[in-house]
Amino acid sequence: MSNIKIIADSTCDLSKELLEQYDISIIPLCINMGDKSYKDGMDITSEDIYAWSEKTNSTPKTAAPILNDVIEFIKPYVEDNKDIIFLGISEDMSSTCNVVRLAGEFYEYNKIHIINSKNLSTGIGLQVLKAATMAEKGHTAEEIVHYIVDDMQDKVKASFVVDTLVYLARGGRCSSVTALIGNTLKLKPMIIVSNGKMSVEKKYRGNIRTVLLKYANDLKENLLNADPDRVFITHSGCDDEIVEELYNFLKDLNVFKEITVTSAGGVITSHCGPKTLGILYVAR
Repeated sequence: MSNIKIIADSTCDLSKELLEQYDISIIPLCINMGDKSYKDGMDITSEDIYAWSEKTNSTPKTAAPILNDVIEFIKPYVEDNKDIIFLGISEDMSSTCNVVRLAGEFYEYNKIHIINSKNLSTGIGLQVLKAATMAEKGHTAEEIVHYIVDDMQDKVKASFVVDTLVYLARGGRCSSVTALIGNTLKLKPMIIVSNGKMSVEKKYRGNIRTVLLKYANDLKENLLNADPDRVFITHSGCDDEIVEELYNFLKDLNVFKEITVTSAGGVITSHCGPKTLGILYVAR
């Protein structure tokens, strides 16, 4: 059995089945709705977030985990003298990595390795699964960190299409005027993650099904040259029929050994809203 413990934060959007299969533990971020705080993935659902947002005409605030909670979370692994590898959401988006770093310093523990994923959602998840697979194969913590940071990280391609600009506007990520014009014109931005930051790559126009199929086709050339191990379809409340169409599109490429569909967690949901969908993979 490996003496390495892989930990990620809840924004990695990996399914319960994958977490159990690879023995990955999750530190939840906080989702604050009014005067109440919830733990992402534990005591709140996407449907709860949608309902609260529509009722209050606002979006939840998301925050890094509480330091004392993280100190308690890693305690058993410190006591077992395990090498801890933590992969967290981009440090340009959250202070989560630093909170875990401080928890390690609390114990004066030098066997905790913090990896700033420079990504979000299953863009983190792809790195987490690779780390877990390498641990299973007997690689050292240092070898895993080196591979993820120096060889893999820049090849992780994360993008997603947002159906409505309302949630981004409520969260202060675009103006209300931009959101009004965009929604009136049925504009749907494709957002990419590059070097830990988000930016708009292009804008589509039309209904969400048409847009998502166009988005997938725009990625086709890159997908044909992707690492074949796995591709993710990660979405927030998209219709099953649309997800199935995209799944079949990826299947027909005859590239990927595994096409994995996951649901976006509370953090992505809070910022991007319903019917957001991304295709995430690793370039060769």
